[in-house]
Amino acid sequence: MNLLHANDRVGEYPPSYYAATATPLDPFPTLHGAVTADVCVVGGGYTGLSAALHLAERGLSVVLVEAHRVGFGASGRNGGQVGSGQRQDQLWLEKAAGRENARRLWDMAQDAKALVRDLIARHAMPVAWHPGIAHACWTETETRELHLYAEKLHRDYGYDQLEPLDRDGIKRLIGSPVYKGGEIDRGAGHIHPLNFALGLAQAAAQAGVRIFERSEVHRITPGAKPVVATQGGRITCDHVILAGNGYLGGLEPQIAARVMPINNFIVATEPLGDRAAGILSENVAAHDTKFVVNYWRLSDDKRLLFGGGESYGYRFPDIVKTVSKPMLEVYPQLRGVKIDHAWGGTLAITLNRMPCFARPQPNVLSASGYSGHGVALATLAGKLLAEATASQSSGFDLMASLPQPRFPGGAALRWPLLVLAMTWYSTRDRIGF
Repeated sequence: MNLLHANDRVGEYPPSYYAATATPLDPFPTLHGAVTADVCVVGGGYTGLSAALHLAERGLSVVLVEAHRVGFGASGRNGGQVGSGQRQDQLWLEKAAGRENARRLWDMAQDAKALVRDLIARHAMPVAWHPGIAHACWTETETRELHLYAEKLHRDYGYDQLEPLDRDGIKRLIGSPVYKGGEIDRGAGHIHPLNFALGLAQAAAQAGVRIFERSEVHRITPGAKPVVATQGGRITCDHVILAGNGYLGGLEPQIAARVMPINNFIVATEPLGDRAAGILSENVAAHDTKFVVNYWRLSDDKRLLFGGGESYGYRFPDIVKTVSKPMLEVYPQLRGVKIDHAWGGTLAITLNRMPCFARPQPNVLSASGYSGHGVALATLAGKLLAEATASQSSGFDLMASLPQPRFPGGAALRWPLLVLAMTWYSTRDRIGF
């Protein structure tokens, strides 16, 4: 079964709160016939759109093909949180890559947040940046470790945007009695994710990128001049960028062995009015320390957008039931609230939670597997892919140098083995010294 078509209608955005409130962008045409380009980008999410935009700004001719609509996948469905750092913390990175490279990776992640804000401003996107992400801990041990890690970031990396919170402090901020403490990151923020994707698409098109929607790629023929084939046409090019993330499928087996698609789900309540202040006392986003993380924020019209629950098969479950359980665990005062929107999406994870940057062929580049930390990092990845295509690859090469293990079991067994593998790695995913 093809994940591109397992849960969604062809060429339509899912019935999400984001789709209902997005600034409209006229559809792009479907590819018919043969075209040529310097670079063909496969996938119209943050990675592909950012790569296409940055390539066009360098003067290259670029064709981008998207199976559905730009921003159709995880880029237009996620929680909208633009977090700090890499997906793994600096302690992990110092051990895996050394202190010097860990510092470079931290600086790259800081640049990623700045890039999102710069693109929004530079292209006058209809996207508001709301500062602040709270991190809520379920246990006192997690709280102590989080506060120690904030001290480390301040001491070793000069990051002074983290404010530690005790139990009363986190309760005042997020209105839930279940957490033992946490922190607020004033250097992070949250946005309307689909509007950001649409803004990137519009900016890319204005820069000269030829974008084709409803143009699913069925085959890539490698060679000195790769040929990217869709049902209705083909692109002959010098370079290919693979930016399909969880929807890449079988187009590149080397990447598929290391990047696993999983599904995650979000609901949007009815507008909460005056009750919203009891959910979040500031307009910040939040997430917690559960292995299958809960994450939430308020929309501009005071709905609670709450994400939680995962599935590892193809079909989505009952989303309202799946997400309401953790939502009511965090906010029991919302029992009986009406759910106006419920949607799911496919993201991609890696076994070690770091993005997978790779060169599967000499003139083919790929970046994917952001493991739930993709708004900033996928946008940066697009810029790094563009630089690497233009033979300026230091940032890309650093990301690609991180060990990226294959999922166990191969294509046939990796689905049933996923939960066991990820649970094993979760014990190494906590902050600790």
